[in-house]
Amino acid sequence: MKRVVIVRHGKAVPYGYDDDFNRDLRPRGKSDAKLVSNELVRRKVIPDLMISSPAKRAIKTARYFADNLEYDAANIREVQDIYDGLTTSEFMDIINELPENVQTVFFFGHNPGFYYFVSNLLKTFNSDMPTTSTVGIDFDVNNWNDVEARSGDLAFHLVPRMFK
Repeated sequence: MKRVVIVRHGKAVPYGYDDDFNRDLRPRGKSDAKLVSNELVRRKVIPDLMISSPAKRAIKTARYFADNLEYDAANIREVQDIYDGLTTSEFMDIINELPENVQTVFFFGHNPGFYYFVSNLLKTFNSDMPTTSTVGIDFDVNNWNDVEARSGDLAFHLVPRMFK
């Protein structure tokens, strides 16, 4: 089994759109990242690899998760295209090329793209993706290159309000 965990970045400051890439997290974004990642610890969901948009609010969210999940933040792989925008097909290319020794990969990024990826990876998805939404998607395959769109099963969908 292979697992993809898709995390929308934490709540960002409501200003600075002229320099969107460098928008920071609000205090709530930081606390929400800790809440959700603590639940992942409780569920024993551990990343083998973390990949993030390099935008400030996404990489900071990834670092909070990494800290709680005991993943070395220096090993978070930054992919500019996650910020710039990917089609589902391009996102699938990233997944299909993952190293086979990775069982669980976390992606950190932005809506609307991440909502579309979740919707297009799962067999069905009838929810939304507020900030810090974390969706685990399981694929009944042994190799990443066998992962296909609309073939994933929902393992979990965590949102901060579940833990407040």
